[in-house]
Amino acid sequence: MSGRGVASRKAYISIFVCMATRAIHLELVESYSTPAFLGAFSRFCSRRGMPESVYSDNGTTFVGADRELAASFRAALRDPNFQNSAASDGVSWHFMPPSAPHFGGLWEAGVRSVKYHLRRIVGSHTLTFEEFTTILCNIEACLNSRPIAPLTDSVDDCDSLTPGHFLIGSAITIAPEPSVLHLAENRLTRWQLVRQLTERFWKIWQQDYVNTLQQRVKWKQVSKNGVRVGSLVLLRNSLLPPCKWDLARVIRCHPGPDGLIRVATVKTATSEYTRPIVKLCLLPIDVESLDNLT
Repeated sequence: MSGRGVASRKAYISIFVCMATRAIHLELVESYSTPAFLGAFSRFCSRRGMPESVYSDNGTTFVGADRELAASFRAALRDPNFQNSAASDGVSWHFMPPSAPHFGGLWEAGVRSVKYHLRRIVGSHTLTFEEFTTILCNIEACLNSRPIAPLTDSVDDCDSLTPGHFLIGSAITIAPEPSVLHLAENRLTRWQLVRQLTERFWKIWQQDYVNTLQQRVKWKQVSKNGVRVGSLVLLRNSLLPPCKWDLARVIRCHPGPDGLIRVATVKTATSEYTRPIVKLCLLPIDVESLDNLT
């Protein structure tokens, strides 16, 4: 509930990450108890389907930060009602070894993507349970809209494969609405505040994701997995609304006197541009490299 005189309560976020497609599902839970998690797990299965295997930590990673939360989590894992519910659904539950957080690097990356940026945008705002749920759904859409590989081999096709394709069969989008980033917070309604927080998350997370696609280490030999004709690339554009990506196909490469490619001409769905390769981001999955391995 919102309004004056309403006491605020702590809530938690349950993150489910697909081990195959890296799709992310977020659930807001009101407590750290077993029934609260079972409710979140039930909602996840109702919308995404029943998983065959579930991997999670066993709570010992929370000991150093908060002994009380760690004790509650370990008690939940030993709860027979929780184990019986999982067994009756045919779910195989796997727990990491104690004191081995690096075993869960796949979902820890999802935790960082959500928690690190969410903490920056929410700040001192106190949101209702419904508003927080709406923001998490919007964040989930942003994370699952990221391009990971070309959808086809056609040079005229700029569509990309995203985690959303594995969830709903197509790319995930958010309803188009005018930007509210330029409005002062004291002039915003509650709904506009939710929209502004979503836009702020998209702005900082999209920039962070693009930077991860452009990581370049010290080179000692010529790389064979660089920009080439036909590659589907992502153009840096910080002005796009949430869940929108500027994708293009490389149609010409312009090597320098030393034979190295530093400039390329790309074609989007509407026009052509000549850009340096520092403004182009290769998608994380190179389909041609996978074909060569097989």
